[in-house]
Amino acid sequence: MKRNTYDLLARVAPFALYMAFVAVLEIPALFTGEPLSPSFTLGLYPVKAALVGAALLAFRKSYTDLDWGSLRNPAPTALSVCAGAAVFILWINLDLPWAVQGELTSYDPTNAAPGWALALIITRVAGAVLVVPVMEELFWRSFLVRYLANRDFMAVRAGTFTLFSFTATAALFGLEHQLYLAGILAGLAYNAIYRKTGSLAQCVLSHAVTNGLLAAYVLATGYWRFW
Repeated sequence: MKRNTYDLLARVAPFALYMAFVAVLEIPALFTGEPLSPSFTLGLYPVKAALVGAALLAFRKSYTDLDWGSLRNPAPTALSVCAGAAVFILWINLDLPWAVQGELTSYDPTNAAPGWALALIITRVAGAVLVVPVMEELFWRSFLVRYLANRDFMAVRAGTFTLFSFTATAALFGLEHQLYLAGILAGLAYNAIYRKTGSLAQCVLSHAVTNGLLAAYVLATGYWRFW
């Protein structure tokens, strides 16, 4: 396999796998009008997180632009943390009817069988903070924004944008989420971090901060619709 094809696959395959699990939940409801059983929905997430995490580990040697050492730079790291926190604040305040695609679904582990709630909470938080930010940033920032500039995307300097790639990826990132307006603003924020720092790891950090704060908020308030 050619190197560029392998690098593309390493960034697209984990994201495609994640979206396939989303489709498993959404498509039956479109045809039947009935959601899948809560127990099936709850049990599917740990499988999804584990398989996507395994795919990221399998392709890890391709992620040469995932520069964790850049997090030792205090100024950009502080900026990434603040941006992630700002996105969280926007997220919990933009669940307006016109800013939501469809009906917000809830992931409520308290509906699980006795003894399973804690395990489901742990896997949900781990997936949201450790797996999803890496998977999404590799697809959206490492791959797509650079691919829109040049099909040989690995040759494109990290943090490089055109007006089209900046706006289009933010819009598509938003449409990936039920809270599409919050998602678009999150996409703009993470794109701005990437452009400012030139570091994919800073984008992952910012994204992880958002998801971590959201997880803490959901667990503290019981507003499961944000999960």
